[in-house]
Amino acid sequence: MDGSKIINIILGMFKYTSCIVDIVLTICVWFPGMLYALYIVLKDD
Repeated sequence: MDGSKIINIILGMFKYTSCIVDIVLTICVWFPGMLYALYIVLKDD
């Protein structure tokens, strides 16, 4: 699978800014990134 396809799938799953924030948090420190991802998935729109 092409790398650009993976990025498109990830960006399609989240809002753009939420995805970028989550990626940065996950790269810097794993646990806060996972907590933020759970918050985005579980919050009510």
